[in-house]
Amino acid sequence: MHSDSIQINGYTHVIYTSKEKSEEESLTNSNSFFEWLDTRRSVREFSSRSVPKEIIENLIKSASTAPSGAHKQPWTFCAISNPLLKTQIRKAAEIEEKENYENRMSERWKKDLEPLATDMHKPFLETAPWLIVAFKRVYEFDEEGNKHNNYYVNESIGIASGMLISAIHNAGLVTLTHTPSPMNFLSKILKRPKNERAYLLLPVGYPKEPAYVPHLKRKSLEKVSVFYE
Repeated sequence: MHSDSIQINGYTHVIYTSKEKSEEESLTNSNSFFEWLDTRRSVREFSSRSVPKEIIENLIKSASTAPSGAHKQPWTFCAISNPLLKTQIRKAAEIEEKENYENRMSERWKKDLEPLATDMHKPFLETAPWLIVAFKRVYEFDEEGNKHNNYYVNESIGIASGMLISAIHNAGLVTLTHTPSPMNFLSKILKRPKNERAYLLLPVGYPKEPAYVPHLKRKSLEKVSVFYE
């Protein structure tokens, strides 16, 4: 056994190592990270410029470093560049979106969406070189075929998806959190097993030049936090 490891409940635990930072370094890093992340925007206008598969692989690996309930990592990320599949996905998504806009969504909801200049048409699902679909794995089967539920599945894949979005931004790419509802068509088109349910659809690529985004402001710290000191 490695000298820097111990056994707890029969499982190996290793020493956590990280480079300690001074308070000044932590403050500088936390501020620069915020300023960099604050430049992230949801983009609906994509360039068709190709993105190497290795970059997408790195993004998915980054997302998979997320914490999860009992370390079950209850997610599958499907990356699609196949043009025929992207076309199928767009057609199916627009069928659901048409139903949403015409029958499911309230007038207030549609009014709230007006500043975003979005509608039932989703051309970015074909234009973006990659689509990443995050599927949550609700349960697993063991070697004997017994079913075992995973834990905190929504929370786990939510965290992983957030880290994926940050990784996309870090790579100099853009994305959009697209959630056509219901999303059962994604499981059918991609032929996913029954224990997987679509959670989020992310088109990934470079922005069109020029790409326009709404001139929006985020809530201030005072409106999103409460400190108890």
